[in-house]
Amino acid sequence: MARSTLLLIALIPLFFAGCGRQNSATIKTDDQKISYGIGLNLGKSMKQQGLEVDAQAVAAGIADAQSGAKPKVAINEIESLMLAKQQQLMKDRLKADAAAASKNAADGEAFLKENEKKAGVKTTASGLQYKVEKEGKGKKPSATSTVTVNYRGTLIDGKEFDSSYKRNEPATFPVNGVIPGWTEGLQLMTEGSKYQFFIPAKLAYGEQGAGNGVIPPGATLVFEVELLKID
Repeated sequence: MARSTLLLIALIPLFFAGCGRQNSATIKTDDQKISYGIGLNLGKSMKQQGLEVDAQAVAAGIADAQSGAKPKVAINEIESLMLAKQQQLMKDRLKADAAAASKNAADGEAFLKENEKKAGVKTTASGLQYKVEKEGKGKKPSATSTVTVNYRGTLIDGKEFDSSYKRNEPATFPVNGVIPGWTEGLQLMTEGSKYQFFIPAKLAYGEQGAGNGVIPPGATLVFEVELLKID
C-alpha cells in the first residue's frame, strides 16, 4: 500500500470527526446513537490535535463514499493537502511546546531558587532538591533495587497530577526504571522514610512533558514520597 494511502487512512477519522457538529441531526435509534458516539469521540480527538474542518464538507465526503459517487476532489490532491496539514500541525505543536517549555523552565528555576532557602531543603550536585519529612531506620535501596512506595505528585502551583494515596494502592517498581530525579532521590532514603522531592525538568520529563499534557513540557515537579519497603 502506498505511503500516501496509509496517510489518508490514518487521517480519515480526524476529518470524519467534524460530523459531530451537526447538532440538528436526529438521534433516536440505536444506530444513530452509536454513530453519534463515534462522531463525538473522534471530534474530541480532532479538537485535541488542533484540527479544524468544515462539517458540511465532511458530511458530503461521507455521503459520496457511501453512495459510490465520483469524488468532488481528486484523491491525490486530498492526500497532498492532508500531508501538508499534518506537517503544519506538527510544526505548530512543536513551536507551542517550545514556548511552553521555556516559560515553565523559567518558572521552575525561580521556584527552586526560592525553595532552596527554606529550612530543611537540601540540594544535590545534580540539582535535585529534597526535604526529609520523616527518617526511617531501614536500609537504603540501590539503583538495581525494587521498591514499594506511596507518593503524591504535584506541579509547582500545587495542582496534583498523580497520587497512589488516592488510588489506595502503593506502587512497586525498579529504582532505575523511573525518572532520574526519583532514581537519585530514592537512594537517599531508608525504609520507613518520607521525603519531599523537588525535581527540575531535566531530571523529570524534560521539554517533552508527559501524560498527553498532564505534565507540561519543561515542568518542575514536587513529590511526597514514602518508602514502604525494599523488595
